[in-house]
Amino acid sequence: MNFTSVRLITADFERLVGFYEKISGQPFMRATPSFGELRTSGATLAIGDASTLAPFGGEHVASPAANRTAILEFRVADVDAEYQRFAHLLGEALVQAPTTMPWGNRSLLFRDPDGNLINFFTPATPEAIEKFASQPAN
Repeated sequence: MNFTSVRLITADFERLVGFYEKISGQPFMRATPSFGELRTSGATLAIGDASTLAPFGGEHVASPAANRTAILEFRVADVDAEYQRFAHLLGEALVQAPTTMPWGNRSLLFRDPDGNLINFFTPATPEAIEKFASQPAN
């Protein structure tokens, strides 16, 4: 098995895609006007509006902006530099400024416009750096 992607369902496709394009500095590949993907070396973040649920049985299978259990995690080369780059966009979405966590990652926590929790992190301790040594940071 190979974990491939996470898909977020949203009621405002353009707003959410625009947000992720700003924080990632990368464009989404749009397959349709209501579905797009941000592809990285580790996995893909897909975003679709509620209409994309029709092939899965309809809009009752997922609810936009209702997630409170998952954290989308992105390893970045320098979390402090990323924070400086887009801190002005976060406002009340900021959960925690860059902080070194007990497991060795330096993490920045914030929410996207739909309330999904995002962690930008950089391995900071020798153990954390070694753990991620074989995986390139985007």
